[in-house]
Amino acid sequence: MIPVILSGGSGSRLWPLSRTQYPKQFLPLNSDLTMLQETVARLGIVDHVSLVCNEEHRFLAAEQMRVINQPCSIFLEPVGRNTAPAIALAALDAVNKGKGSECLLILAADHVIEDEAAFQAAVCQAEPLASEGMLVTFGIVPQHPETGYGYIQVSSEYAASSAFNIKKFVEKPDLDTAKSYLESGDFYWNSGMFMFRADRYLEELGKYRPDILQACEKAISTTAQDMDFIRVDAEAFSLCPDESVDYAVMEKTESAVVIPLDAGWSDLGSWSALWELKEKDSKGNVTEGDVIALDTRDSLIMSKDRLVTTLGVSDLIVIDTPDALLVADKNHIQNVKKIVAQIKDAGRNETFQHREVYRPWGKYDSIDMGDRYQVKRITVKPGAKLSLQKHHHRAEHWIIIKGTARVTRGDEVLVVTENQSTYIPLGEVHCLENPGKADLELIEIQSGSYLGEDDIVRLEDRYGRV
Repeated sequence: MIPVILSGGSGSRLWPLSRTQYPKQFLPLNSDLTMLQETVARLGIVDHVSLVCNEEHRFLAAEQMRVINQPCSIFLEPVGRNTAPAIALAALDAVNKGKGSECLLILAADHVIEDEAAFQAAVCQAEPLASEGMLVTFGIVPQHPETGYGYIQVSSEYAASSAFNIKKFVEKPDLDTAKSYLESGDFYWNSGMFMFRADRYLEELGKYRPDILQACEKAISTTAQDMDFIRVDAEAFSLCPDESVDYAVMEKTESAVVIPLDAGWSDLGSWSALWELKEKDSKGNVTEGDVIALDTRDSLIMSKDRLVTTLGVSDLIVIDTPDALLVADKNHIQNVKKIVAQIKDAGRNETFQHREVYRPWGKYDSIDMGDRYQVKRITVKPGAKLSLQKHHHRAEHWIIIKGTARVTRGDEVLVVTENQSTYIPLGEVHCLENPGKADLELIEIQSGSYLGEDDIVRLEDRYGRV
């Protein structure tokens, strides 16, 4: 069995924590592990997993797999084209490696499953069916009338002892329709999790959407291996139609079956869903961080860096981050996408990235900015090295506050330690490296006429960045 984890979503409904450059699958929302790491952990011990993720998230994905010591291959999508093409890349790769008859277990990177034993049991039930050529999906036993999920209606006929034949897939219903689905007893939530042989998926994809298959075949015919990353042909993949696996294959094939799954599943698609999932205090509140909640009921309050207080309120969602604050009625939280759209339309950056930005070598936090200056706190991981670079519009002053830095400045190589500093003149070729075994931390003061991140001319980079 080959686990294939789809990790390309943007998670905009969990803004302001989830952002384009750091979406929810890379956040520790349900435990100390990130959602991607939880997805891998519930598989038990596996030799290898395949991830399909956005090019922009490649170092995040690789680092999170490194932290949990999970060997992996990471397929990089140059553009998002939905789940049918993403799965096709993994299936084609399996076929090309002589593993076309092996089962692919398709999982989303951002689901919560509380009962891992039930999940693993369902996977074991699915494997012999998938091995025989069936395309298996997992239908979630509904707990309440939900309008945010698609549904699967099952036939009264069993495809096998553990699986039903599928009568039809249906779109997200209104509340009255969802109630009727729940009462009927033959509808399940569509989980977006699947199992099928790689060759069988490609066979059905070629039957119903040959245009998608042909585009993916062309894209993967010229792959390039870059560390743990597998890059496909960007031009060919960008021409691939945007389509979900449900529309492309599962709703059309005659070989689809569903296995019921009752395992405390959630796609964590909103802040209210997180509130429902988390353990609450005696007043129905979920709080994280530095929070004081007086006369407050049935609310979710999260603070990252500072004290947040509430008084005499109920049914609120309060999410505080260093550069954005969300306060919303819990019953209206599904509309947070409208806020995200308005911020984007205004040309603002708060939906794209956090104030704290992660890089393959570490991270930086823009702690202050004004006219012609910016102050960053930079953390460089042990053994990591920033690119050899220069700037056309800014000079930089580095002050080491923890650890030891090896600094290249023109023809010089300097060793700079705690409480020491160095200056990088405008236009000077320079590089920063952490030769130690602990994090290097420094304050960088930039000054100049333009301080944007695109004023970086990289001359050499171990991470392959242009």
